[in-house]
Amino acid sequence: MTEEISTLTEQVPPPVREWPALDLDGTEFDPVLAGLMREGPLTRIRLPHGEGWAWLATRYDDVKLITNDPRFSRTEVTRRQVTRLAPNFAPRPGSLAWADQPDHNRLRKPIAGAFTVGAMKRLRPRAQKILDALVDGLVHDGPPADLVERVLEPFPVTVVSEVMGVPAADRERVHAWTRQIISTSGGAEAADRAKKGLYGWITDTVRARAGSTDEDVYALLGAAVGRGEISEAEAVGLAGPLQIGGEAVTHNCGQMLFLMLSRPELAERVREPEARGPVLDELLRFIPHRASVGLARIALEDVELHGHRIGAGEPVYVSYLAANRDPEVFPDPDRIDPDRAPEAHLAFGNGPHYCTGAVLARLQTELLVDTLLERLPGMRLAVPADEVVWRRKTMIRGPQTLPVTW
Repeated sequence: MTEEISTLTEQVPPPVREWPALDLDGTEFDPVLAGLMREGPLTRIRLPHGEGWAWLATRYDDVKLITNDPRFSRTEVTRRQVTRLAPNFAPRPGSLAWADQPDHNRLRKPIAGAFTVGAMKRLRPRAQKILDALVDGLVHDGPPADLVERVLEPFPVTVVSEVMGVPAADRERVHAWTRQIISTSGGAEAADRAKKGLYGWITDTVRARAGSTDEDVYALLGAAVGRGEISEAEAVGLAGPLQIGGEAVTHNCGQMLFLMLSRPELAERVREPEARGPVLDELLRFIPHRASVGLARIALEDVELHGHRIGAGEPVYVSYLAANRDPEVFPDPDRIDPDRAPEAHLAFGNGPHYCTGAVLARLQTELLVDTLLERLPGMRLAVPADEVVWRRKTMIRGPQTLPVTW
């Protein structure tokens, strides 16, 4: 009898916890997420927008399992108003983010060649030239300077625009749209206007590049539409998130450089050639690169996990941030340890939805860190660390400004 009661007790769903959108300073870990991690491997949450509640998985092994398991569908989310952080929810056909297999592979194939290791090696000299010109301007004007304004924003946006094939004359307005889309300020109307502007421009661009033999993403998409491999709507849905991807590099690198500048021992370690890769990976594991959680999945059938039944049709979120702080995988996870034993962090995701632009993001991160530390060896914060201003009402966290001197 006691055993039966114990089993029944284990099956009682955890309470639904409210997870408000917090504006956090610096690289502070979200205290709500930290509390959810302590409550258990599987909890339930309600976010500021959408409807209902969702399961949340926070352990490393569970996150890897769910993101690789076809019983959890991204496509099903497009038919629902799942509880979420973003005020605006208008998924588009063709978006890799919402595709399940085998559609995911079909959609990814036309653009895969633009993001291979080989393609990034060919891009590297051009990316370095773009970065050198920005740093030349910084050195010429002298200190102090805002790294975000002078380097961290223009560099990734320019490089992504080159990879995508955005004409120079259109880059500023494209950047303005992408910046608004990842912001939660302005509400649903502002986000919707930005999406309409960006996706309208992308539609025109894909059509205009239909006959191109170039190797940029818009040319590849235009050609794929022409061959009937994907529809025009799918091409547009594919391009949007890739175009927005440059914003993540700006703010991730902003967090990483803030940590290096406020903890000089980290910068010294990165200057050691053999230590650079491990330290950058440790920083990618550590930084809270986003607010809240990303995109949900829907259980296609009942799934048992940790004594709980996730029912068919119920939404599930995973937290890569929490997985990267799982003490069973990363001992003393809240400490930055440059000598941590190598273990695969999940900063770029996992499974079929592993970040398409991960190799590009890594290339840009390495170039930014190497070049700034080499060209500005005396670089330091121009204000006390607690006076650095951080972005507010945004889904991607990072410093709004990063004032430095040298």
